[in-house]
Amino acid sequence: MIHPIPPGTRDVLPDEMREMRKLKAALIEVFEARGYGEVSTPAIEYDEVMAQADGPGRASYRFFDESGELLTLRSDMTVPIARLVATRFASAGEPPFRLSYLANGYRPVRPQRGQMREFVQAGVELIGAAADEGTVEVIEVLEAALDAAGLGRAVIGLGDADLYRQLLEELGVEGEARDSVLASLATHDLVGLEQKLLDAGIGAERAQTCVELTQLRGGSEVLEQARGLGGEAVERATTSLSRTYEELQRRGVADRVQIDLGLLRDLGYYSGAILEVYDPALGYVLGGGGRYDGLMKHFGLDLSAAGFALYLDRVHTAQLEEARRA
Repeated sequence: MIHPIPPGTRDVLPDEMREMRKLKAALIEVFEARGYGEVSTPAIEYDEVMAQADGPGRASYRFFDESGELLTLRSDMTVPIARLVATRFASAGEPPFRLSYLANGYRPVRPQRGQMREFVQAGVELIGAAADEGTVEVIEVLEAALDAAGLGRAVIGLGDADLYRQLLEELGVEGEARDSVLASLATHDLVGLEQKLLDAGIGAERAQTCVELTQLRGGSEVLEQARGLGGEAVERATTSLSRTYEELQRRGVADRVQIDLGLLRDLGYYSGAILEVYDPALGYVLGGGGRYDGLMKHFGLDLSAAGFALYLDRVHTAQLEEARRA
């Protein structure tokens, strides 16, 4: 008799477990070498805690406990660690706080798209460092993690979470129309993006300009191209990205970073610089992260913050593909 498992989950057999264990150990070694202490949080949080994530990526499994409290399976680790820092580190010394983790996350999915409802993440959170310095440090740790995983060809996309929110505000796109456009950007659904912009009533020329902006990827030259499209939102984003990219160049870690003005993460707490990781051997994102300077305020601490998470199942698949092509 065959007993199936839920779509979006999987069994892991001994050979792969050994490989995954080596991968996890290599990543934790990188994190600890750079001063990021490993922490663990409950898989179950109060729903009001995880609600701070906001955005499409906040979707999670909810249920009531025996006392009638609404609980949630965590859908990411950034929010639980923000809660942990506010609860356990507020009087534990001066920031910045450097924390790392290996943990399972859970999200409702559409399995026909190959999404996983249970997944393993490895990542870091840097809380309380100066904004520009913190972004660059997180990217440096991410590069070291990719090297430890043997993904020397992986590319880190660098974008700005506020760019399109502010741009749509400039164009007078609000409410459901705004949310629909942002959802298309977050899921990289560029096919329907232009139509949604047209439906929002901004006109064909402005819609085309927005779509053109999402296609700008490369080095510092794309920032000049973006400025040519005009607008206060574009000027603010390109100025901020330019500072970050110049510091990465100064430290000699900009070679695998690609400025990508089409990026938008699917969690609402991101602000400023955002990241996504790609590998040419695969057709999907290996991980991502960025700045979330406003999130800590929800837990009573006004601290800047940044971090990243890698999806280990995808990283492992990329390792196998890289080995096959070598």
